[in-house]
Amino acid sequence: MKIGLIGYQGSGKSTLFEWLTGAKPDPALAHSSQSAMAPVPEPRVEALSAIYHPKKITLASIELVDTAGLSRTHEGNATRLAQIREAGCLVLVVAGFERGGNPVADAAGFDEDFLLADLEIVSGRVERLRESVKKPRPNRDQELAELAALEPLLAALESGKSALDAGMTEDQLKVTRSFRLLTEKPKIVLVNVADDEENPQRFVDELAALKPPVRGVAVPAGLELELARMSPEDRAAFRAEMGIAGFDRDALLRTLLEASGQMLYFTAGEKEVRTWMFRKGGTALEAAANIHTDLARGFIRAEVMRCQDLVRLGSEREIKAHGLVRQEPKDYVIQDDDILNIRFSV
Repeated sequence: MKIGLIGYQGSGKSTLFEWLTGAKPDPALAHSSQSAMAPVPEPRVEALSAIYHPKKITLASIELVDTAGLSRTHEGNATRLAQIREAGCLVLVVAGFERGGNPVADAAGFDEDFLLADLEIVSGRVERLRESVKKPRPNRDQELAELAALEPLLAALESGKSALDAGMTEDQLKVTRSFRLLTEKPKIVLVNVADDEENPQRFVDELAALKPPVRGVAVPAGLELELARMSPEDRAAFRAEMGIAGFDRDALLRTLLEASGQMLYFTAGEKEVRTWMFRKGGTALEAAANIHTDLARGFIRAEVMRCQDLVRLGSEREIKAHGLVRQEPKDYVIQDDDILNIRFSV
C-alpha cells in the first residue's frame, strides 16, 4: 500500500516523511519523489509471540511517498501529482505554524489541483477518442463505448465535481480504473502545527465542520522529529522538563492505514507471527492470494480464530477445546482480529 504525502512548499511534508519512516529526505530527489517503508505497529503481535515464541516476526508495512512540493499558483502541479497516482491514499500536509496562515483554506486548495490534474488526463483521452472514432477501425465499437463512459465524467469534472461525486456507473469505473484519478482517492489532512500550539484540536474541529466534513489530525512534526532523534533517556527528560506528552507515531500510522481502507489480519505459528495488510471487505480467497497465489489456486477452506480468544485462552489446544476455530469458505469476509490458516490442495 502506497500513501502519498502532498503539500505546498514549506509545509513540513518532508519532516513528516522522515519522522514516520526514519529515512532522511534526499536533496537530489527534491523535484521528484522519494519513498520509504514504515512498519505498521500492532500491539497484538506481542501477545501472539508470547504464545508461539516464533523464530520470526514480520509486520506489514506502508510505503510512504514524499512528493515534490506543490506551487500555490498551481503551475506544474499536475505533473508533480502524476508521481503519486498509484497511491491508495493521500495525506495532505498543511502548515498550521505560520502566523496569518489558513491551513483549512490550504486543504481546500488541494481539491483544485486534484481536479485540474484529473481533468487534464480525462480530457486528453476524450480528445484522442473523438478523433479516433471518426475513422473506420477494427476496435471502433470498443472506443465508442469508452468514449460514452468518459464524456459524462469529463462534463462532471468541467463543472467542478470530483470523480467521487460524479456518480459513476460500474462501466465508467472499469474504464477509469487505469487512470487512478486523484479526486476519487481517500484523503486525510495533516495539520503541521507549531511546537508551542496550545490547542491543536481546533484545526481538526475546523476541518470536521466543513461541508462535506474533512478528516484531519494535528501534529507538531518538527518537534516530534527532534524528539525521535534523541536517545530514549534524553527524550523522556526533555518531555518531563517541558511538560510535553508527545504525539503517538504508532497511532498515526494506524490512522493512515484505516484512512486508506485497509486492515490487518494475522498468520501465526512457531516459524513466524505475521501481520498482513488487506483491503476492508476482502474475502478469504483474496486473503489467501495475498499470502501466496498457490494458496488461492488450491483453496479448500480457511481455518479462522479470533486473536482475542487465543490470547485469552493461551493456546491453540484450548481454543480448539472451546470450539472457537471456525471453518470458513472462500467468500468469507475477513474481519479485524482474524488469525487465518489456509487449507489448500497442491
